[in-house]
Amino acid sequence: MKYRIKPKSGTPAYMQLYSAVKHEIISGAYPYDTRLPSKRMLAEEAGVSVITVEHAYAILADEGYIRAKQKSGYYVSYRETDFLSTFEPAHEATLTLTNLHSPENAFPLSVLFRTMRRVMADMGDRLLVKSPNHGLTELRHAVKNYLMRSAGFSVRAEQIIIGSGAEYLYGLIVQLFGNNSIFALESPSYDKIRKVYQGLGVQCEMLKMGVDGIKTTELARSNASLLHVTPFHSYPTGITASATKRAEYINWARKRNAYIVEDNYDSEFTKSTKAEDAIFSLSKDQNVIYVNTFSGTVAPSIRAGYMVLPEPLLHEFESRLGFYSCTVPVFEQYVLASLIESGDFERHINRVRRSRRRKTKPSNP
Repeated sequence: MKYRIKPKSGTPAYMQLYSAVKHEIISGAYPYDTRLPSKRMLAEEAGVSVITVEHAYAILADEGYIRAKQKSGYYVSYRETDFLSTFEPAHEATLTLTNLHSPENAFPLSVLFRTMRRVMADMGDRLLVKSPNHGLTELRHAVKNYLMRSAGFSVRAEQIIIGSGAEYLYGLIVQLFGNNSIFALESPSYDKIRKVYQGLGVQCEMLKMGVDGIKTTELARSNASLLHVTPFHSYPTGITASATKRAEYINWARKRNAYIVEDNYDSEFTKSTKAEDAIFSLSKDQNVIYVNTFSGTVAPSIRAGYMVLPEPLLHEFESRLGFYSCTVPVFEQYVLASLIESGDFERHINRVRRSRRRKTKPSNP
């Protein structure tokens, strides 16, 4: 299959190649367990260096689309219809609250304080004006543009709701669906998620984890109408859902007319050179609610987060919960908007990701 790399497209060659091979895998051109072209063969076909191919294959392997076999090459590990586990991580990881907030992740204080001073000087009396109920327009637009750049989200600012951290947003989700709904959670998972839901009167099903996410048998037995997952570095196991498992979650929700709550905490700090594929962006039916916060990327004291609602839920959310005032101080919202729009937020994320990649030894199958 001929791959065409466009030198003037503005997208790096390895990312163009990654996207092309990924498309072929998802479309079925490369079925499950098919051996991919060798790095040298693909480099010659695409007119790029072997290093470019290595980079593209490494990202595909990190995301679970392909797997490396020693002295044999790369084979397709993604399959959309048969969800027996095929993804085997190189090692078991265990996260702790300490390494989630490690000094390596710390946002530069000089940049944060400089931004705070600039916001106070520039905004003046506007810092005393009440925030719109769903958050400042400036922050919602900044988040919208950031998600487009970093994760390929194509959403409107109206779909973004600002709130004081993930726990508050979980509460809004419960009120939106009703506490008679059954929520399925990963087991093990961050225990506060279960406590928040149960504290609001929700029945929780705990579904056991396998090597690449919730076990298929556990999903099959579930009676839940909402599935809460942390697809990247689920706490405390450190498991990242493979591409196949993310497709399984989407199909599970689609067949049941259910919704997924995608809690993507810490996802920005992937070691990959691209953002992890979000279930939200992969879901064609838009039955996913995306939740993220700034407590890990900026500071734990920044009690601000956001959720992205799928279009079909907007009217229901507005009619039932639109009266709620935004719980994040206006000053913090302006600071976050400025950090994102200035590029300081993404420069920090990229610095942490480069640091993590330097500590990871490349594999050469």
